[in-house]
Amino acid sequence: MKIRSNALSAALWLALPMAAHAAADAAPDAREFDRVQVTATRTERALSDVAATVDVIDREQLDDHLVRDIKDLVRYEPGISVTSSPARFGLGGFRIRGLDGNRVLIQTDGIAMPKAFAIGSFSDANRNFTDLETLKRVEIVRGPASALYGSDALGGVVAFVTKDPADYLKDGKDSHVGLKFGYDGQWQGLFGGLTTAFGGDRWSGMVNVNHRQGQETESMGTVRSSDSRRTAANPQDRDGRSVLAKLLFAPDATQRLRLTVDANEDSVDTNVLSSITPATALPPAATATTSMQARDHQTRARLSLAHEMDAVGMGFADSLSWQVYRQDSETTQRTHEGRGNGSTRHREFNFDQRVHGVQAAFHKALQTGAVEHALTYGLDGTWTETRQKRDGYQVLANGQTSTTILPDAFPVRDFPITKTTELGLYVQDEMRFADGRLSLVPGVRVDHYELRPDVDGIFAEDNPGVAVSDLTKTSVSPKLGMVWRFADQWSLFAGYAHGFRSPPYNDVNLGFTNVAFGYTAIPNPDLKPETSDGLELGVRFLSPAAYVSVSGYYNDYKDFIESQRQVGINSQGLIVFQSQNVADAEIYGAELKAGVDFGQLSSTLDGWSLNSSVAWSRGQNKTEDVPLASIDPLRGTVGIAFDRERWGVELAGTFAKRKDRLPPSAGASPSFAPAGYGVLDLMAHWDFAPGAKLNVGVFNLGDRSYIDYAAITTALATNSSVIDRFTNPGRTVSANLSVSW
Repeated sequence: MKIRSNALSAALWLALPMAAHAAADAAPDAREFDRVQVTATRTERALSDVAATVDVIDREQLDDHLVRDIKDLVRYEPGISVTSSPARFGLGGFRIRGLDGNRVLIQTDGIAMPKAFAIGSFSDANRNFTDLETLKRVEIVRGPASALYGSDALGGVVAFVTKDPADYLKDGKDSHVGLKFGYDGQWQGLFGGLTTAFGGDRWSGMVNVNHRQGQETESMGTVRSSDSRRTAANPQDRDGRSVLAKLLFAPDATQRLRLTVDANEDSVDTNVLSSITPATALPPAATATTSMQARDHQTRARLSLAHEMDAVGMGFADSLSWQVYRQDSETTQRTHEGRGNGSTRHREFNFDQRVHGVQAAFHKALQTGAVEHALTYGLDGTWTETRQKRDGYQVLANGQTSTTILPDAFPVRDFPITKTTELGLYVQDEMRFADGRLSLVPGVRVDHYELRPDVDGIFAEDNPGVAVSDLTKTSVSPKLGMVWRFADQWSLFAGYAHGFRSPPYNDVNLGFTNVAFGYTAIPNPDLKPETSDGLELGVRFLSPAAYVSVSGYYNDYKDFIESQRQVGINSQGLIVFQSQNVADAEIYGAELKAGVDFGQLSSTLDGWSLNSSVAWSRGQNKTEDVPLASIDPLRGTVGIAFDRERWGVELAGTFAKRKDRLPPSAGASPSFAPAGYGVLDLMAHWDFAPGAKLNVGVFNLGDRSYIDYAAITTALATNSSVIDRFTNPGRTVSANLSVSW
């Protein structure tokens, strides 16, 4: 599989000189690297003009690849993966070049998505808060991006862009109605969506409503026992819905006011059979888990008002945009557990964030001598309140009720209610020299971060005598990019970028103290931001017949925060825990993306194309001199497609090498390293009538059993008997039917 991937890449390199000769007199076509992006520069620029690696996935790709969730979204994007928890909580968040969790910024229409938080076995608030059916485009920036986006853009940015009325009101239309129905064989999911849009001289609007229902995502595990030996997926019932509504007012042709309501809700009921203790004796042991039912529910709602002006015509800006917004999110997870002694335990976890924000961006074109300047500057401000609580009770066999489930005496907060203020100012100058052949892009951002805890009765009672701390930090994030178009179809790009992540609320003020069990936690007002310094160098080739991009990167990370680190014993004899900056790390790697339009080489091959990409990386914890566990193995994709005006088909392959570098195992058995694999998918689309389209896909054609390394987010030993629990689904079929008028 590895040889095949390398051979295809080599074939692409050999094809490039032929492609260049065939299209020597033609201008570059609007192919992969001439797609327009906004996220990496906060300006509309073709990918070939950006001094960074950016992926753009448009609505057509989302439909043709039958993308339902964030894991499907990056199915053919090596170097990017999605973490998951297969037993209950499902998809978590994105991993970019070895960094994941809250070290990757996820935003929708420029507004940051909720943070993740997890503690223990019954609480895991993820970041999967966006219905991809509401999107028209996704942009992914790989590597540090704090110079434009501030905290959390340590590993990169995933930017979701929602649909607008103008996306439906084309060719003089003043109204639109669309219906979409779908089926996903991976989780037996059914989907339905309705979109309406209207438009006039000044007013336009749209409403997009979606609903989905399904069951658990299948695995290839064959053990279906009703206990912890189970490797088949736990039974689930899933239900979700979303709405996107926009109202636009255009006072004239150069400005727009946009009011947006964006909301989604997801519920999952799980029979957590994999947590049940095997019945090796009757009656079961008093502490044995005899049943477990879970209900996980999450919501997000956003209201925003934005204003865009294309022709300001003043000295400070040629164009500008501003936005004010409010976003609320909440995760509630309930767990009901039966015990061998006849008691029942009931736990509830709640995590919610309330955010107010304001953004403004200004653009100004200048000329100084022979140098053209595109100046971008602006500000971001967010005010966030974060609350978390765990509650519960148990009903004993004799009917008595207790709110103590050791080691917790409910209710508890694992950190105090916290209010954070984040203010950022940024400026960037895109300079063009030498008749546009050389671009330099310096930029810098200054961020001010304030954290203010609010100790209520719950936190104070659970953590008696524990002081909490405020935190104030200021960070400066510079960047410098370069694009040198040294030939008509060739360009060299390079960049340096600094990234940072402010110390989060749950690390500054830990909230777990239990005198009976002999431990306590103390705050750390001296926590420093996590930082990164990244370098990237690459070369691109772009012609009507072929494109290729090869890049290498090196990222140096300092002051990674380790949560709940044991730091000693206090005067009371309690073990003391504290979050501390302890780890330095480095991650480096190389990425290739290339493709050929064979129709540009020969008319007999019109309609045929090939696309491929490969990503390799390596990471090291420099403090402990061990490999980083979050590095995905070498992975590549190859797709060959044939397209006609009304129909098309694509065969896509995904190939991964065996995971070969893992940190030492804490147990007696080595950590499990997934084997390499190769998987083929077949997708087809057919525009069978005006406004009507059918998409069909068969995934994992060979019905292979394989494991994505990103699915293993907890310790898993080589000798584990439940490894198959982490396998991907076997052969499945998915389909979409869309009609509009």
